[in-house]
Amino acid sequence: MKVVLFCGGQGMRMREYSETIPKPMVRIGYRPILWHVMRYYAHFGHTEFILCLGHGGDVIKNYFLSYNEAVSNDFVLEGNGENSNKITLLSTDIHNWKITFADTGYSSNIGQRLYAVQKYLKGEKRFLASYADGLIDMQLDDSIRFAIQQDKIATFVSVRPSQSFHLVEVGDNGTVSDLKHVTDAGVWINGGYFVLKQEIFEYMNEGEELVYEPFQRLIKKNQLVTYKYDGFFVSIDTFKEKQYADDMYESGNTPWEVWKKKIK
Repeated sequence: MKVVLFCGGQGMRMREYSETIPKPMVRIGYRPILWHVMRYYAHFGHTEFILCLGHGGDVIKNYFLSYNEAVSNDFVLEGNGENSNKITLLSTDIHNWKITFADTGYSSNIGQRLYAVQKYLKGEKRFLASYADGLIDMQLDDSIRFAIQQDKIATFVSVRPSQSFHLVEVGDNGTVSDLKHVTDAGVWINGGYFVLKQEIFEYMNEGEELVYEPFQRLIKKNQLVTYKYDGFFVSIDTFKEKQYADDMYESGNTPWEVWKKKIK
């Protein structure tokens, strides 16, 4: 399936980076968040990407135009005679990727960006879509299988919130009746990983946000389902979450790097 990635937002809650680079290009280890998301999809065999560009689109284009696979793969360097500085890669990551770079507007919302790339999805019965800042260790095939079995127009993955805050229940006169950490409150949120059928465009109008008007129409038609995933998930939406992912990477604890896991 083709994979649509929404990577044109301005990332206002990460202004330490987003004033110079788009949020999906903030690095975790050697590679940007966007690369980690794409590598995740590629691990499951989905290597045809449509990048919905906006803010900082030139940075994303230039990154892939000058991509160096030797940075993140083992290789042999030979340096004699005519073969001076010859590099032989022992493994590769993006050699079989096909990437469409689509300008979908500087300030467009997610719905507008998806609407703008409809022409690149002709002939696709189903396609995948995702925000470009969420890291997950879910077996993608399980969520796709669920979506096919349910056979609804839209399926999204719901996850437990990774942010640290408390939910407050308030009674009369501001009296607090309950206070729970969000992870203990039984709350599920939209994880931003979607399986969509071509019919999604019949429920969209120009200018609309995807999860508001179109999804509300799908709910009324009983055409929206969610796949609950209770494993690792983090959305790199703030500097604090970026630091959290950095700490995990530096300690070698990277559950989202499913491509490095050994198959038993």
